[in-house]
Amino acid sequence: MRTLKLGDLQARVTGGVDGEGSGAGPIVVLLHGFGAPGDDLVSLHRVIDAPKETRFVFPHAPIALPPMYGEGRAWWMVDFGKIEEAARSGDPRILTHNEPEGLDAARSLLDGLLDAIEKELSPSHLVVGGFSQGAMLSCDALLRSERNVSGLVMLSGTMVAANAWLPRLEARKGQRAFLSHGTNDPILPHFVSEALVQIFRENGWDTTWVPFRGGHEIPMPVLAELGSFLHACTG
Repeated sequence: MRTLKLGDLQARVTGGVDGEGSGAGPIVVLLHGFGAPGDDLVSLHRVIDAPKETRFVFPHAPIALPPMYGEGRAWWMVDFGKIEEAARSGDPRILTHNEPEGLDAARSLLDGLLDAIEKELSPSHLVVGGFSQGAMLSCDALLRSERNVSGLVMLSGTMVAANAWLPRLEARKGQRAFLSHGTNDPILPHFVSEALVQIFRENGWDTTWVPFRGGHEIPMPVLAELGSFLHACTG
């Protein structure tokens, strides 16, 4: 494993032919969630049954959070007031139709990282995704670009910026996507991800949906299904 600067972001890179990201195989980019350290998801590469010579890239989010979060980082600052309001009112549109402040800047950084990956690492296929906030950013970047992405991975994510996302879905008809979510998630409602799956499918996306009995997490059965998804979209 090695640490590279790709665009303006630091990232851990592993896998490939030498364990340090060398080779010409697929690349899977996974973005961590709000409050996690930059290396939070790195261990996943050891348990996902990805295609041979797959390389994994784990970027560090740009914002270092206050000491109460330890080494936690963020792609943008979360408006916890809106989360509480949505939970109290039972109206998810407070979150799903809100474009978070800082999303544009985060997307620009992710686009720069993906540009650098394509230029410097030459993947045979590119899969982009993440957990929670990282999942939302991945989907946002995919929808607002014309980049050729073999698969989108949204682990315990949700819809944001719906007014920008919804009109762009049809242009990505045929896009492969993998979504998972815990039915007892106390942070991001399961039913919003379930609705997003339906919206994807109505717009012609090839969508794999893996709900599970659990919370805001990534259980082993989800990782097993994710391995199958990676084989399907990079094989």
